Amino acid sequence: MDNKSLVLCTVAIMATVSCSTSRRYAVTGVERSRILVDSTYDRNPDARAAAFIAPYKKRVDSIMSPVVGRTAHAMSAHRPESDLSNLLADILLWGAGKFGEHPDFAVYNMGGIRSGFSAGDVTIGDVLDVAPFENKICFLTLSGDKVLDLFRQMASVGGEGLSRGARLVITGDGKLVSAAVGGKPVDPSRRYRIATIDYLAQGNDRLEAFKARTAYVSPDSEENNARHIIEEYFRAASRAGKAVDSREEGRIIVAGE
Repeated sequence: MDNKSLVLCTVAIMATVSCSTSRRYAVTGVERSRILVDSTYDRNPDARAAAFIAPYKKRVDSIMSPVVGRTAHAMSAHRPESDLSNLLADILLWGAGKFGEHPDFAVYNMGGIRSGFSAGDVTIGDVLDVAPFENKICFLTLSGDKVLDLFRQMASVGGEGLSRGARLVITGDGKLVSAAVGGKPVDPSRRYRIATIDYLAQGNDRLEAFKARTAYVSPDSEENNARHIIEEYFRAASRAGKAVDSREEGRIIVAGE
């Protein structure tokens, strides 16, 4: 019997067994318990578990510990605007050049930022902590009226990461007061090119205006993961002898505050 026939035969047998045994059993109850994982386990380490993990930890540390650059100060994400969310949106704008794109602005979601950067050295592991998801950079076009819808949706959640080139004024209860791109009010009849991540381009995180996208470009390779673009941005700054810096600039202002 060749390998292909053996595999097909095995699958058939497993399917038969699965079907026959599924008639014999039924769930009669479910029990659960909560296990709190805290510093208690650090005080009483399990020697066998530590020995089992050790070779894997060494391998992971060798991958995650290389330094890719430095920050000028600690950065964290918060609404309506933050130094870190500004930085990540700006990095998408910067990364667009590799693909021959020239977006008017970029959007990065606050929900996708899962940690912050401490001041000083930034490692691959630090970048992974901040951007742990398999999100790809992408580019799309929206009409001006849909851009206004997008900004209204961003205002409704209190703000998202917004690159340089765009400015919003919102209210404390989530309404859009005004919006400008390139220093000019958004023109409903114009078309705008936007850089973002594929997760948002699908209309997730309440940014449903992205569903009206046209001229959609989504590079499909590992190095086009937003995380890798962030790493390369830090490396480029390091090669130039610079620490990465970002500040709040009034890109999203809450009226009256």
